[in-house]
Amino acid sequence: MNKLKTKAIILDEKAIGRATTRIANEIIERNKGIDDIILVGIKTRGIPFAERLAKKIYEIEGKKVPVFTLDITLYRDDLTEIYKEPRIEDRAFDKNIDNKIIVLVDDVIFTGRTVRAALDALVDLGRPSKVQLAVLIDRGHRELPIKPDYVGKNVPTSRNEIVDVSFKEIDGLDRVAINEKK
Repeated sequence: MNKLKTKAIILDEKAIGRATTRIANEIIERNKGIDDIILVGIKTRGIPFAERLAKKIYEIEGKKVPVFTLDITLYRDDLTEIYKEPRIEDRAFDKNIDNKIIVLVDDVIFTGRTVRAALDALVDLGRPSKVQLAVLIDRGHRELPIKPDYVGKNVPTSRNEIVDVSFKEIDGLDRVAINEKK
């Protein structure tokens, strides 16, 4: 089994908070307000990040933005490598997304395959007017032509490094670390 060694902490709790505030403001400005916006958190760590963005948008605008959860498990192109028998889970997605501005939210973008799977899932759920992408970390190494609209931090990495995002809601602390295989 591969052991990991923490190489660097690149964002602490305060830096994550600042990036969240900046991205929330950028979403509001780019869309000239928040009408028709839905934040869609990609399971797992995209969900708390989407909820934090919604909270920050509420603090700024005084209006709530819906947050949906998107489980892309069945849309992944590496499904058989991950699960011998894929599991179907509720999508917690019971609202109409037609003609809405969807902001897909995830913690890290790497190859772009997760976002591609999320786009496939969205197409099955409706026809949004626009889809935007917000990520806390862009680590490069894209295999598909996908570029985020909102980025908390660009972090050049090697393929041997792992970007480890931790959120209090899931992991008990807020931080982003770069780990490397020993």
